Amino acid sequence: MRIISIIFFVFLIIGCKHPESDELDRYNDSKESIKSEFDIRPSLIDLKNHNCSTIKMENEEGVNYVWIEINGLKLRFVFDTGASNISISPAEASVLYRQGTLNRNDILDIEYFQDATGRISEGTTINLRTVKIGDIVLKDVKATVVNNENAPLLLGQSVMERFGKIEIDNENGYINFN
Repeated sequence: MRIISIIFFVFLIIGCKHPESDELDRYNDSKESIKSEFDIRPSLIDLKNHNCSTIKMENEEGVNYVWIEINGLKLRFVFDTGASNISISPAEASVLYRQGTLNRNDILDIEYFQDATGRISEGTTINLRTVKIGDIVLKDVKATVVNNENAPLLLGQSVMERFGKIEIDNENGYINFN
């Protein structure tokens, strides 16, 4: 059963619409400037000697979005402290696969998860080799590919737990990752 699910997933991502099509607007370049100073835990982050990374949030109708880069692809994510992992749709997985930044070794397992509505869904657990937030680069981050083309991109706890402290400045629209 697992092999059939993985084969289905590979065919699904190969045949998906390209996420940079006009239908999807979460890939536009951010025009916000990002101030970056960060400190790092060497086992989790590879960088220079700074104290933190500060990124700008974009608020639309009460939802906070942030720009991060996964395996070299810059994407706009919902900042979701309730999500357990980074979540992407098959469209993003397809682009990563076509770019060669996601391969069969990065496809880990089939996973069942409960969404915010309480519904149980099947997804595929993958390994993201790099997740870049500001100037901080995290390596080998667990993510979920949700079997739904319209699924929002979620930045969840698999990233946030890598930091000692996260400060959210709702008044000024920034997040500090320490």
